[in-house]
Amino acid sequence: MKPAILLVEDEKEIADTLNYALATEGFAPHWVSNGQAALDCLSNNKFVLAVLDVGLPDANGFELLKSIRTSGQDFADLPCLFLTARNEEIDRIIGLEIGADDYVCKPFSPREVVARVKAILKRSNTVQQATKVKENSSTQTNSEFIHIQQKRQILYRGVHIEFTKAEYELMALFLDKPNHVHTRRELIEHVWSDKHPSDDRAIDTHIKTLRAKLKQHNPSNDFIVTHRGHGYSLNFDHLGTEHQQS
Repeated sequence: MKPAILLVEDEKEIADTLNYALATEGFAPHWVSNGQAALDCLSNNKFVLAVLDVGLPDANGFELLKSIRTSGQDFADLPCLFLTARNEEIDRIIGLEIGADDYVCKPFSPREVVARVKAILKRSNTVQQATKVKENSSTQTNSEFIHIQQKRQILYRGVHIEFTKAEYELMALFLDKPNHVHTRRELIEHVWSDKHPSDDRAIDTHIKTLRAKLKQHNPSNDFIVTHRGHGYSLNFDHLGTEHQQS
């Protein structure tokens, strides 16, 4: 069975072009033109990825993605790629913050969209395979955190914290390599891809939200350490400190 892709795009010419490109590469695209139809399709069908246009007639793509991520349904973690006519940095960062896996700015080449779809699915499959390998030792623990890999959950002091997909990927990497200093570019490549166009400040935004979520449960501690000029690490020996390395 061909992997099904949900395409949410209100411009028929663009949709026809992408449908053809995806079908040519072995996917089974399903096109809808508005957000409500997309949610209906997701509730009744199984897709491997969704391509979302930001500008939709009944809701913008950001609102649609928020609805998907907070739905509590099986499709809540569905990989999503944004199509946007707006090339402003703030729009790109907002999309990534709320859980998009990647984005493409219009005008674009259909081949680029297909390439990004394949890259997202490859990363998703790699994560799933890594999780399966670790199922026999399903949790990683320390004095503060419990990481339940097969459920993709992280507990802090026994409390399950709701992370976006990107935030979860960052925390999982930090917990897998505590005390290791990751550069901003390494973190971008881990969460998205080595060809992702976003600048390094996108990671700074995610780190800020991670710290805020952790501090909601323990305001006095900050395990995520900033290494100036280098990047970030998760360090249990330095609480609330900031390294002044150049």
